[in-house]
Amino acid sequence: MEMEWLEEVTSLHSILYFLLPLTLLLAMISTRRRRKLPFPPGPPGLPIIGNMLMMDQLTHRGLAKLAERYGGLCHLRLGFLHAFAVSTPEIARQVLQAQDSVFSNRPATIAITYLTYDRADMAFAHYGPFWRQMRKLCVMKLFSKKRAESWASVREEVDAAARAVADRAASTVNVGELVFNLTKNITFRAAFGSQSHKNQEQFISILQEFSKLFGAFNVGDFISWLGWIDLQGINWRLKEARGSLDGFIDTIIDDHLANPKEADAADADMVDDMLAFLEETSGGESVRNNGGEGDELQGSFRLTRNNIKAIIMDVMFGGTETVASAIEWAMAELMRSPDDMRRVQEELATVVGLHRKVNEGDLDKLSYLKCVVKETLRLHPPIPLLLHETAEDSEVAGFHIPARSRVMINVWAIARDESAWKDATAFRPSRFGPGGDATARDFKGSYFEFLPFGSGRRSCPGMQLGLHALELAVAQLAHCFTWELPDGMKPSELDMGDVFGLTAPRAKRLMAVPTPRLACPLD
Repeated sequence: MEMEWLEEVTSLHSILYFLLPLTLLLAMISTRRRRKLPFPPGPPGLPIIGNMLMMDQLTHRGLAKLAERYGGLCHLRLGFLHAFAVSTPEIARQVLQAQDSVFSNRPATIAITYLTYDRADMAFAHYGPFWRQMRKLCVMKLFSKKRAESWASVREEVDAAARAVADRAASTVNVGELVFNLTKNITFRAAFGSQSHKNQEQFISILQEFSKLFGAFNVGDFISWLGWIDLQGINWRLKEARGSLDGFIDTIIDDHLANPKEADAADADMVDDMLAFLEETSGGESVRNNGGEGDELQGSFRLTRNNIKAIIMDVMFGGTETVASAIEWAMAELMRSPDDMRRVQEELATVVGLHRKVNEGDLDKLSYLKCVVKETLRLHPPIPLLLHETAEDSEVAGFHIPARSRVMINVWAIARDESAWKDATAFRPSRFGPGGDATARDFKGSYFEFLPFGSGRRSCPGMQLGLHALELAVAQLAHCFTWELPDGMKPSELDMGDVFGLTAPRAKRLMAVPTPRLACPLD
């Protein structure tokens, strides 16, 4: 028996000795298969924190410089978070078209998640049935041309801005402040109605605090087990900010409920539209993932107050600073290029005449103005970095992109790619005109060299309304006034630096002196 047991043990050992190397080999092969694709090249990082010491370089300009060294797809490790910067049209096409469904989620920091009521909005909701229904709500209701109040607000507020400039003729005007107030009035009125201006300053202060919190550094976003450390007091500020928003919009919702309007009424605002889908719950919890996939909003689709608050924040952030920045950049580029300003004004004089202001119906006839707008959006996209998050592991350009990675589409760098654009850094609107080298390119997401409004599922749903405000404001300001830089400044001396944030506005506000050029009053 003992000999038999020894023989069995010896046989078992022999089998184990044989199987152990085989098992290790199979494990190595399996591991290699799982990790056969490398990460894209990128700057070396430190243990645990990775490239977090480079956080101040993760701007549109900083990432463009990294792309010069590491290529169109660059890898960074921020704590335990993998981040990838896309800086060429070819890589952008792979991400936004070929694998759109994989890259259709949005990343959200701890602050953004809390302030959007756990992604109860459209901008940060993950791709899925709920997001699809929310987008339909925005496209079919909130930003539709059928919403007369929104489009009327553009016309009337642009006219009001022109009158404000006329009142200060021959004196220096802060154009940046002027256009920010213009777009603030448009979006505030579209969201809350024409009688809501009395509460505007309170809401703007809430917006400003939200903006600061959205951009605040929080170590917990990158190293989760350090999230309890709150040396900056961000958690307290988050509760205060959301409490302020609750009080502000709850009052507006209650007023709308007390004085209901039909959603298709001529003076209906965005809150009126959303109240048609309101479903009150005991705690105001957000309704999520309850929509269908049809062409129309499903009968089961419902919103809570939290959904309404979160969507309003999307509208205010997406429609105020972005459009204001684009208008200011367009005016700055025209003042820096007198020949292009002269050509725009000659077109306006021919199409509109000097006896009246610009009307909406004139815009489609102003072909060179549209070229100016396109060129402005190319050089100064409203949001320079589009943020996406991967829903699953994927492969891009032969490299491994893990699930839940942050992907930054650097549309600012892509639009200045020397291989895609002739004289890429020059302001040359004629490139989009007849015979130009970019005549066929538009910004609707099909040309990956030119993505000011994004592409694919996550493209901007408010593009048409924002573009309408941009075109009408620039046309009216250029038509009604001749503009000169103050204190004898030459066009070549105009500072064209920008500041990175949610948008990339001018580092210095545009200051200019207007002189009326129409033969009619602006009232």
